[in-house]
Amino acid sequence: MVSSSSLQRVGMLKPKLHGSELKSVSFYRLRNPTVRLDVAPFYFIYPTVILAVLGGAVTGNGTPSWSECKIGFGSLLALNALVWLASYWSVRVKSLTAFKACADWRDATHCKVLPGTFAGKKAIVELQRRVLGEGAAAEEEVSFEFHRQRFCYDPNSNSFEKLKYPTRETFAQYRKSTGYGTESKLLAALLRWGPNKFEVPIPQFRSLLAEQLLAPFFCFQVFCVGLWALDEYWYYSLFTLGMLVMFESTVVTQRLRNLRELRSLQNPKQPIMVYRQGKWEQLPGDALLPGDVISIGRPAGGGNAGEVEKLVPADALLLAGTCIVDEAVLTGESTPQWKAAVGSPEELTAQGEGSDHRLSIKRDKNHVLFSGTKLLQHTGDKEAHIKTPDGACLAVVLRTGFETSQGRLMRTILYSTEHVSANNWETGLFILFLMVFAIAASAYVLYHGLQDPDRSRFKLFLNCTMIITSVIPPELPMELTIAVNASLLALSKKLVFCTEPFRIPLAGKVDICCFDKTGTLTSDNMVLEGLTGLPGRGQELVGDVKQGGRGTVRVLAACQALIQVDGKFVGDPLEKASFTATGWQHSEKSVTSPKQHGAARETVTILHRLHFTSALKRMAALVKVEDEQSSGPTLWALLKGAPEVVQPFLQDAPPDYEKSYKRYASEGARVIALAYKQLDSSVSASDLRTMPRGTIEQGLTFGGFAVLRCPLKAESEPALKMLRDSSHQLVMITGDAPLTACYTAAQVHIVDRPVLLLLHRGLAVPAHKHPEEAEPDSHFLWTTPDETTEISFTRDRAAVLQLASEWDLCISGDGLTHLQQIGHEAACIPLAQVFARVSPDQKELVLRTLRGAGWTTLMCGDGTNDVGALKAAHVGVALLPPSEAQLKAQKEREQQFRQRQKDIAARKAAWRSGRPLPETPVPPPAQLGGASSSSGKGAAVGPGAAQLPVKKKGAGTKMLDDLRKKGKPVTPKLEEMALWLDGLDTSTLDDGQVQMVKPGDASMASPFTAKQGHIMPCTDILKQGRSTLVTTVQMFKILGLLCLSTAYSLSVMYLQGVKLGDMQATVQGFLSTGLFFVISNSTPLPTLSAERPHPTIFSLYVFLSVLGQAAVHLALLVSFYFGALRLMPQDQKQKPDSDFEPNLVNTVCFVVNFIIQLSTFACNYQGAPFNTPIRQTKGFFNMLKYSYLFCFAITYDFLGIGTAFSLVPIPEPLRTGIVVLSCIDFIVCLSWERVLRYTFPAKIPPQKGYMAFQVDAPPLQQKKLH
Repeated sequence: MVSSSSLQRVGMLKPKLHGSELKSVSFYRLRNPTVRLDVAPFYFIYPTVILAVLGGAVTGNGTPSWSECKIGFGSLLALNALVWLASYWSVRVKSLTAFKACADWRDATHCKVLPGTFAGKKAIVELQRRVLGEGAAAEEEVSFEFHRQRFCYDPNSNSFEKLKYPTRETFAQYRKSTGYGTESKLLAALLRWGPNKFEVPIPQFRSLLAEQLLAPFFCFQVFCVGLWALDEYWYYSLFTLGMLVMFESTVVTQRLRNLRELRSLQNPKQPIMVYRQGKWEQLPGDALLPGDVISIGRPAGGGNAGEVEKLVPADALLLAGTCIVDEAVLTGESTPQWKAAVGSPEELTAQGEGSDHRLSIKRDKNHVLFSGTKLLQHTGDKEAHIKTPDGACLAVVLRTGFETSQGRLMRTILYSTEHVSANNWETGLFILFLMVFAIAASAYVLYHGLQDPDRSRFKLFLNCTMIITSVIPPELPMELTIAVNASLLALSKKLVFCTEPFRIPLAGKVDICCFDKTGTLTSDNMVLEGLTGLPGRGQELVGDVKQGGRGTVRVLAACQALIQVDGKFVGDPLEKASFTATGWQHSEKSVTSPKQHGAARETVTILHRLHFTSALKRMAALVKVEDEQSSGPTLWALLKGAPEVVQPFLQDAPPDYEKSYKRYASEGARVIALAYKQLDSSVSASDLRTMPRGTIEQGLTFGGFAVLRCPLKAESEPALKMLRDSSHQLVMITGDAPLTACYTAAQVHIVDRPVLLLLHRGLAVPAHKHPEEAEPDSHFLWTTPDETTEISFTRDRAAVLQLASEWDLCISGDGLTHLQQIGHEAACIPLAQVFARVSPDQKELVLRTLRGAGWTTLMCGDGTNDVGALKAAHVGVALLPPSEAQLKAQKEREQQFRQRQKDIAARKAAWRSGRPLPETPVPPPAQLGGASSSSGKGAAVGPGAAQLPVKKKGAGTKMLDDLRKKGKPVTPKLEEMALWLDGLDTSTLDDGQVQMVKPGDASMASPFTAKQGHIMPCTDILKQGRSTLVTTVQMFKILGLLCLSTAYSLSVMYLQGVKLGDMQATVQGFLSTGLFFVISNSTPLPTLSAERPHPTIFSLYVFLSVLGQAAVHLALLVSFYFGALRLMPQDQKQKPDSDFEPNLVNTVCFVVNFIIQLSTFACNYQGAPFNTPIRQTKGFFNMLKYSYLFCFAITYDFLGIGTAFSLVPIPEPLRTGIVVLSCIDFIVCLSWERVLRYTFPAKIPPQKGYMAFQVDAPPLQQKKLH
C-alpha cells in the first residue's frame, strides 16, 4: 500500500525490481492520439506533397510525370503504413511513438516490462492505481499485471515486487490461523488477491486472424504479392495470397482449439468447507482466498465409479491431520506423497523446527498440499484448534489462482506454446547477407535502366524493388514453424509432450546427458535380498529376514509410511519391498506379525512418524508394541537410513560396520541401516510427539543392514549405449550411496575406467548440519571403492585435471558441499561422471555448473527430488509412467494401425495382379469413434469408463465412409491416402496424444514430459531435435540459393524487357511450397549417429556451401542466358515495359531456374545420418522424380506441353546443352556439398569432461594401502 506522502518522498527515484521474473521496467505516459509520432507528421507531409505537385503544375516549373507521381505517392503510403505497423510490431517503437517517457514515474500511465529469459515477450501494460480502505486508513495501491501476475509498488524498498502471498510466515502464526473474522478483512483480501480462478480468455477468430495477418512477415508477404500483382502476375499473386491466408487461418484455428482445450481441462473448483467469521460454511472453490482456513478431505466413496475425485483447490498448509496425495500432475512422481501437519510448537521444537521457523514451500513441501493434486486419503485430527465439521483435515490457504503450482504450470503452457520461431538474430543476419547480392543486382538494373530515356520509371522502380524483396523468402516463417510443429506432433505420438517448443532445436545440440538413478535407470520395483551384519553372522547375507530377530523385523515392518488406498498398497518402493518380505499384515494404523510356531503374535501401533527427508537421509517411528504373552504394551523407537548417517546414533556399532555395507554397496545394492531401542513405557502419547529428536535417536541398538536390489530397466543399457556412441557425455546424479551409484554407472556405460571417490574422512556430516565455514581440505580425500588407493584432496586445478585424465571421478554430497564452500565447484564438477548422496539443491547446482561451462545439457528424472535439476537443464525430461489403461489403449491403437497397413498392402497386391480385392475389415463403431455397439446411453459403464474417452474418426476414415455411402469404389490407393490422413489428423489422437499439451500430460518439473517408465524417450527427443536442427539449417541454405538465383534471373530478364509468365511463376511457387512442406516433415533415423549436426547457419561449412553452389548455378544461368540471347529470333525481342510475350530468353531462364530449384533441394537435403535417406522419403523423392520428368517434358516440348506454360521451343544445340550441363551442375554441386560435409564436420564434444580442458600436470603420488 502506498500513501501520498510516501509517493512524494520517493517519486523522483526510479523504482527497482525484486525477483527474477522481470529484468527491467520503464515508465511512460500515453500521448493524445492526435499527436502520436506515427500519425501527426503525416498531417503535414500529405498536404505539403500535394501542394508541391499542384504548385508545379500551375507554374509549369518541373511538373512530375505520372510515373513519378505513382512512385512518390506509393512510397509515401508505404512509409505511412510501415511507421504505423512498426508501432504495432515493436514494443520499443510503440513506446516512442504512442507514449512519452516520464522523468517522474508518478506521472506515468503505463510501463514497459522486460521479462526474464524464456519468460515471454516484453509488453507495455497499464499502471493501475486504486484506493484501498476508507477515511484515514485509505491508501493507494500502484501495480501492474503482466502474464497473469501482479506486481505491486512497495514504498519502503522503492521497488515493484510480485504480489505477496502469506507463504513466509512462522509456523506459530499459521497454527493460530482462524480465517477471516470480519467482512471488511474479507473484502480487503478479495480486492488484493482476487478470486481463485485460472481465467483463460478465448478471443474471437477474427481478432486472432487480424493479429496473425498484421505480423511483420505476413505484411511483407502481402507487400510482395502486391508487387507481383502490379506487374500483372495475377495467378501467382492469388495463389501465394491464398496459400498464406490458408496457413494463417490454420494457425488461428489451432490456437483457438488449444485455448478451448486448455480452458476445458481446468479442473472445476469443487465446493469446500471454509471457516469464516467464526463459523463453517460451504463455498465454491473459486471463492477461496489466501488466509482462509478450510476443511479438506476425501469424501466417503470417492473411489467409486462415477464419483468425482477430490482435487486440492489451492496451495494450502496442513495444520491438523494427515493426507495422502498423488502429485504426478505436477512433479511426475508416481509414488503418492504423505503430507503431515506442521505440528504443535512442542513438536516443532522436538523436530528441530522451532515455532519461529519460517515456512519455505520448497523445503517444507511435506506439509503443503498443492493445487490440482489428487487427494487419495486423509486422517483428521480431533485435537485441532478448530474442529472440522466433517472430520477432515484442517489447512490454511497459501496461494490461489495463477500463483498456485497448478496455475504456474497453466501459465507456462499458455505463454510458451503460442509462438514458435527460429533464432531471430540468425534469420536477420542471414537475410542481410543475401541482401548484399540483391542490392548489387538491383543497382545494376537501375543503372542500366536509367540509361534508357524511354523506359517507364515506375516499372523500373517496381522491378528493382522486386529484385530486392526476392531475397527475403516469404515462406521462411511458415516453413520453420511447420518444422518445429512436425517435431511436436512426432513426439506426441510417442507420448512425449513439450510445453516449451523452442527447446526442440536445443535438443539437437545436447553435449552432456545427466540421469537420476532410482526410478529412472533402475526399476522402482525393489527386491529385498536379505540382511547382513547380524550378530554372529558377520558379512553373511541372510535371505530369510525373520532370522534377524524381532527388533530388526519390527523396524522393517513398522518404520515406514505405507498406506492402503482403495484396497491398493501404495508408498515408497523400498518400504513396500521391505514390508512384503516380513510377511506382516498392514491395517490403517498398525501392523501385525504372522502367527508362528513358538512365537507370540504382536501388534505394532505407529504413534508418531518422523518422516524421511533428503537432507536428513533417515526416518524414525515411535511405536507401541503389544503381544499375546507380555503383561502390557511397550514403547519403541525405530530408525532406518543411510548407513553412514545412522552410525553416529548407535550405542555400539560392530567393528566391521563399514566393511559390511560397503561390500554390498560396491556390488550395486541399496543398503539401509536398521536400529531400535526401547523407551520408557510410562511416557504418554502426547509426550512422545514432543520428545526431542536428539533424545529419540541416541543410544540405539544396531539391527543389521537391509540389502535391496533395484534391477536395471531393460531399456537403460541400450539407451545409454546409444547416447555414448552418439558423442554424448554421460553423467549420473543420484541420492544413492557412492558405491551403489558407481556400480550401476559401470553397467550403463557412464563409468568405464577405474573410479576415484571424493569422500569425507571418517563419519559423514549430515547435509543439514554442514558448517557455514569450510572444513580443512585434509578432511577430504580421493579414494578407490575398495580403499586400496588414497589421494589427498588438493585445490590445484592441474592436479585435478591429471586425476580426471586417469580415473573416472565420483563426487559425494559431502565433497560437493566442500567444493561449493571453497568456491572450487566450477573446476571439479565438469570433470566428474557420478554425483552420489546429493540433495535436490545439489542436483540443481551440478546442472547449473555444467551449463556455465558452456555445455548444452539434458537431465532426465522421475520424481520430486529432480525438479530443480530438470528446470536448470536446457532439455529437462520428466518421466511420468502411464496407467495400465493408457498402455492398453496405446497398444491397441498400434495394432490397429499395423493391421490396416497389412490389409492395404494385400489389397494393393491383389489390385495389381488383377485378382478380386479382399474385403476390407471395417472396425466396429466403438473403435472408430461412433457410439458403442450396445444401444442406449448406459452402454459405457463400470470402473474406468469415464477415464477412457471414445475415439473419434480420423479425416481419412471419414473420407472412406463417405465414399462407401455414395456407392463409390474404394481403391487401395485411397485407403493408403486415408491412413496417411489419419496419421496427420491430431484430433484423433486420444489419451494424451493431441498436439496441445494438457496439464495431465506435462509436469511442472520440466519442459518435456515422457509418459513412459524408461529413458528411451530421451533418445527420441534428441533424434527429433537433431532432425529439426538439420532441417532448419538446410532450409536456410535452400532459401538462400533459390533467392540468389532468382535475383540474378530477374535482373537479366528485366534488362531485356523479359519477365516470367504468370503460369510460370505459379508453377515455381507451387513446386517450392510442396518441396519445403515434405522436407519440413522429415523423419529422423531410428539410431543416433556419432556425427553431429551443425548447430548454427553461421559456420564455414554453410557459407562455403552456399557460395560454391551459388557460383555454379549462376555460371549455368549466365551461360544459357547469353546462349539464348544469341539464338533468340529478332521477332521475339521485346521493348522495355511491354506486356509479357513468350520468347527464348524467358523460356531458357524458366527451365534453367526450374532445374536449379530441383538441384538445390536434391543436393542440400541432408538425410543420413540424421534423417531418412532421400530414396526412403517417399513424398520428397516422388516430387523430385515427377518434377524432373515434367522439366524434361517442357524442355523437349512433348505433346506441346510447353505451350500451356507460355514457353517457346528451344533450339536443338541449346536444348541438349541444357540437359548435359544441368547434369554436370547437379554432380558438381552434390560433390561440393559432400566434400564440405566431410571436410568441415560439426564439432564433437569430448567423451569425458577433462578432454575439454588442457591436462598438463605431473603424476600424483598415490598411497597404496594393503
